[in-house]
Amino acid sequence: MQYRKLGDSELLVSELCLGTMNYGKQNTLEEAKNQLSYALDQGINFIDTAEMYPAPTCAETQGKTEEYIGKWLVTQPRDRVILATKIAGPSGGQTLPITWIREGKNRIDRKNIQEAVEGSLRRLQTDYIDLYQIHWPDRYVPLFGAPDYAPNYERETVAIAEQLEAFGELVKAGKIRYLGVSNETPWGVCEFCHLARQLGLPKIVSIQNAFNLTNRVFQIHLAEACRFHKVGLMAYSTLAFGHLTGKYLSQIPAGSRVDLFPQFDKRYRKPHFQEAVKAYVDLADKNGLTPVQLALGFVRSRWFVTSVIIAASTIEQLQENINCVDVVLSPEILTEIDRIHARYPNPVP
Repeated sequence: MQYRKLGDSELLVSELCLGTMNYGKQNTLEEAKNQLSYALDQGINFIDTAEMYPAPTCAETQGKTEEYIGKWLVTQPRDRVILATKIAGPSGGQTLPITWIREGKNRIDRKNIQEAVEGSLRRLQTDYIDLYQIHWPDRYVPLFGAPDYAPNYERETVAIAEQLEAFGELVKAGKIRYLGVSNETPWGVCEFCHLARQLGLPKIVSIQNAFNLTNRVFQIHLAEACRFHKVGLMAYSTLAFGHLTGKYLSQIPAGSRVDLFPQFDKRYRKPHFQEAVKAYVDLADKNGLTPVQLALGFVRSRWFVTSVIIAASTIEQLQENINCVDVVLSPEILTEIDRIHARYPNPVP
């Protein structure tokens, strides 16, 4: 396991980050504890969660993921774990109808930020959060596979400077150490960084965005913005909701996430996606690799990726994901990947 600095922070994080959004819905408390302990034993020191988890979120289970992590965390040396969580962004529309978190009035303002942090600290049973992230922007941006940016969807928003001021108070209080964003755009990254420097407020050190073989949009413009502003990428959806394992090519296995939560799969019902997945699965097979090794090996090979978020429903899946740290893709395989990408460019951005 390799370790890298996250952006320009002092956090030295493992190249794999354990994602936990299954805990409390697909995974029981005991299963969550087993996964967390196994990951830590394998050298993973970086754990990512969110106040809205488990996903798909609902009023009955919201917050359980943090609660499960907290029940495990109190049995561990706190300084061995770099813990990241997120504040939920604004609720609204069919994509994010979250009315049960702060009554759906969850804008990224001072009051909500303070309440969200206190809630996460209580559930996680800790007195500080290493990396606190904005789960999605307060302002309008296309999210989770939505179509292109459209100015007519713009809405009233909390000024980024105001958001940074509120986070700065919590950094001074020692409740959070560093700040990050998620599902952000190049403009957002630049604005957060410019205002932080201009106003002497905490600068973002990380961004958590989707990145995988079938969604390489990050490397077009965000990679440049993050490089010059020293913002590290935590890549999520690295297996494209499990599709890049190849398990959905012929049928949907009973009990899988697509079977249990078909609403999550809408992002992947787009032209040429299945053809692209099959091409990558065939490439892996031709080279004696599993599809997981090819998919995670590709994400790990990118210069702009600081940590690869992995998640699993079973300990066996987690073991397979972690074992990918020993796989280095050859230049020839990477060239073949680029050829497939040229044929099927970003089918699920």
